[in-house]
Amino acid sequence: MASIPVAIVESNSNTHNYKAENSFTVIHSTPGRVRLRIPRLRHDPEYAKQLQTLLNSDYLVTNVKIKSIVASLVITYNNSDITDKKMRSRLHCLILAAGETEIVLTESTKPYPTSTNGDTWPGMQFSVLSTGLALLAGPLGLPIPPIMVVGSIALGTFPVFQRAWAGIITQRRLNIDFLDFIAIAITTSQGNFLTPALMLSLIEIGENIRDRTARSSQKQTLDLLNTLSQFVWVERHSQKQQIPIQNVQPGDIVIVYPGEQVPIDGSIIRGTALLDQQKLTGESMPVFKSQGQPVFASTLVREGQIYILAERVGQNTRAGQSIQLMQVAPVHDTRMENQAIKIAEQAVLPTLLLSGAVFAVTGNPARVASILTLDLCTGIRVSIPTSVLAALSYAARQGILIRSGRALEKLAAVDTIVFDKTGTLTKGEITVVEIESFNPTISTERILALAAAAEQRLTHPVAQAIIRYAETHPKIVIPQRGEWNYQLGLGVEAEIEGEIVYVGSHRFLDQQGINMESLHQQQLPGKSEIYVGSNGQLLGRIRYSDVLRPESREVINDLLTTECVEVHMLTGDNHNTAKAVAADLGIPPGYTHAEAFPQEKAAIVSQLHQQGKTVAFVGDGINDSPALAYADVSVSFGDGSEIARETADVVLMQNDLHSLLQAIAIARHTKYLIQQNTNIVVIPNLTAMAMAVLIGLNPLVATVVNNGSTIIAGINGLRPMVKRGSKQTPPPER
Repeated sequence: MASIPVAIVESNSNTHNYKAENSFTVIHSTPGRVRLRIPRLRHDPEYAKQLQTLLNSDYLVTNVKIKSIVASLVITYNNSDITDKKMRSRLHCLILAAGETEIVLTESTKPYPTSTNGDTWPGMQFSVLSTGLALLAGPLGLPIPPIMVVGSIALGTFPVFQRAWAGIITQRRLNIDFLDFIAIAITTSQGNFLTPALMLSLIEIGENIRDRTARSSQKQTLDLLNTLSQFVWVERHSQKQQIPIQNVQPGDIVIVYPGEQVPIDGSIIRGTALLDQQKLTGESMPVFKSQGQPVFASTLVREGQIYILAERVGQNTRAGQSIQLMQVAPVHDTRMENQAIKIAEQAVLPTLLLSGAVFAVTGNPARVASILTLDLCTGIRVSIPTSVLAALSYAARQGILIRSGRALEKLAAVDTIVFDKTGTLTKGEITVVEIESFNPTISTERILALAAAAEQRLTHPVAQAIIRYAETHPKIVIPQRGEWNYQLGLGVEAEIEGEIVYVGSHRFLDQQGINMESLHQQQLPGKSEIYVGSNGQLLGRIRYSDVLRPESREVINDLLTTECVEVHMLTGDNHNTAKAVAADLGIPPGYTHAEAFPQEKAAIVSQLHQQGKTVAFVGDGINDSPALAYADVSVSFGDGSEIARETADVVLMQNDLHSLLQAIAIARHTKYLIQQNTNIVVIPNLTAMAMAVLIGLNPLVATVVNNGSTIIAGINGLRPMVKRGSKQTPPPER
């Protein structure tokens, strides 16, 4: 469906019958489809027209059917991009907007991504055909015309020839494909069709496996604008307008309501708000901001309403720059770079020279073909990708998504791991950790009950944490709350069982005349506090923090002691909080980096890399994406932000740091298998090559030796796929 950009201008018409005219009922709903009854459709054709325009303009809506005579609206939408609950809320807003706004169509086109999937040469099909024809014409003795067999081999060899030619033209060197091409040509010219057909099939199998294990050369990154709402409210010429986010310009006054994300970078000119900046900065605690203070795109307004003077939009925002920084990070080779392949490539020219010398001495092309057949390359090119594919498949069964052979190789070599704190080492949500009473006649349970009663139905994260904590205690009965008054950024005053109770910050209770002199202890590092008071007296306090994941201490200890890995921690939180968390985990102060924005995180990872370390970075937020991109191997969680998952080389789908230890074990075991397979291929092939040079060897025997070692190495590489244990242990020597 084409998208129609619109501008929405608030109407000045009388809205006294607002609720009645804009009511609707959900008649039936299934995932991706909802049927509504809207009485206004029956008698207001202009409203129906405006609603149709608004719904058609929404990029998530795929089909709209309006039947005015029965006041029916049926909508289908793309539920892979949004939950049904959120789509229901979105439709609610659009239905109300159609009745309260004037729709102005604007001429614009929406770019749709186009893709061209070029057809690839069917090399695998031709190689299988040539092998079948060679078997029928050779061992089975069927009357197959030789021209058919030669033709199928020639067609199947075309990709090999292309790669060999590209190596000569672009890289100015003879590569493995050139050696394969010469061996196939010689054996085919001798009429020994089975040998080149088998070689060709094995080469194509190796190429297909390598392509499956390779990571895409272009990372699919997340456009900043796609993380935000499709439309935003702005104030222009003293009128509120809802416009497409792409049309927001620096200097516009942008209005952000509770529950919405800030779409631009700018400064608050009116209003106050509680902002959740965790996705951008990693700060676990929301911050209170008012007039004159800066706000940034992708942060969430928890409470309040603010008018922002737009200063930077789109990719010029801090979040946009984070994405750009990630996009220009070094792009690594998409195929696994390993020493075995390099050795095999370096053997190409010596093998050619050796075969030429043997032909000059013996004049026997069969011995030349045998030497070229025993090139070491085929076995290595098949066994190594097979080992990698088996490891990736095994890891996936364990809930660990490893995107490429290169990521597996780097993970095996990791000696330094950098962790983000919030949401990675910690749970990423506020939790009550301690309750203290300052009045011996009042229990901590009573303190918790009063705080929970006062905080009822507030959306502040601390309020929600207190409610959750109280609900987990069966002995706690939360009293009813009478009249109440909430002051944004300070606290709440509430009448509870005939008593006026204050719950909030030190400043708030002090303003209410609460005697704070009994506050005899200083705030603990890494912990925040909220206070409870009544009748001029401080009753108690509640400490809360973003607590560690249950497995964090064990995993960090294993990395430091068993794996001998250097562990760093990066966070956007302040130094006191960072030091407290690091000390709890056993991370040295020198390896703890606080108040680190995305650029600083990427710089620290780059510095460690420049010191010769192989660095893994573990993070889950938008603010982590640059560091993830600059690390040698990047790790995120299945429930992390979309851009973190897209950037990461390794995704821990079970959202458990124990999976990181398991991923490292799998990678190191795979490295051991690759070394083992290389020996399985190299030793028999070198032995057979010595025989071919000194006493001669039939090309078919050489093919059997070459293919036999390849098959054995390939089967050995498949061991991870049949392994049933929950954890692979690397060999004693790394």
